[in-house]
Amino acid sequence: MNSISANLNIMIKASEKASKILIRDFGEIEKLQVSKKGPSDFVTNADLKAEKVIIEELKKARPNYSILSEENGSEINNDKNNFWIIDPIDGTINFLHGIPHFAISIALKSNDEIVSGIIYDPIKDEIFFAEKNNGAFFNNQRIRVSSKNNINECLFVTGGNIENDYNFSYRKSGCAALDLAYVASGRYDGYFQKNLNLWDIAAGIILVKEAGGIINEIDPNKKENLKIIASSANIGSKLREKLSNF
Repeated sequence: MNSISANLNIMIKASEKASKILIRDFGEIEKLQVSKKGPSDFVTNADLKAEKVIIEELKKARPNYSILSEENGSEINNDKNNFWIIDPIDGTINFLHGIPHFAISIALKSNDEIVSGIIYDPIKDEIFFAEKNNGAFFNNQRIRVSSKNNINECLFVTGGNIENDYNFSYRKSGCAALDLAYVASGRYDGYFQKNLNLWDIAAGIILVKEAGGIINEIDPNKKENLKIIASSANIGSKLREKLSNF
């Protein structure tokens, strides 16, 4: 693989450090499921702890960069052209129920463009990352989107409320970041969802693009109410046809 940038290296280190907290806390969840108190406060706490560790690590290396994160909101620092975009646990509801399908997502937006991203699944120890013009990788192996042409052989993924009954195969996984990472690596053939926040999908956007996929135009300066359709170019028009009123 190509050598990775200093910034991506910082992002990987930060996510690895936070993952230790999440792995430990996820192990506690099963015990909490049966307790009276219930695990939801615990998960909020895990989210905040992981975010704090990520922000500390990133700030140590890049004290001037600005930050947009799910729990903390926006923090404008001296460097307004570089923004870390952080989701410490994407898939919190899965986490809450003891379902091992959630991820840490960190992206870097530079001059209004997402230039690098990492999605790290701590439980499966799977790391997906990409940088602009440098390709997309899964555990250091180069990845590409699916090459299928026949929509009937495809498996898609979505989230949120489903208004229509779509006549193709799809799943709801509860983790937008991993949905996009799986599209980038060809596990899913496409992903579509509405009402997303930027931190859910920022890292996934660059992953899909660098893996040769296509995504509708997304404004990286808009924080919420985002709509996404991501897939390979092969299947893109067929998927959009079926999602005509999406």
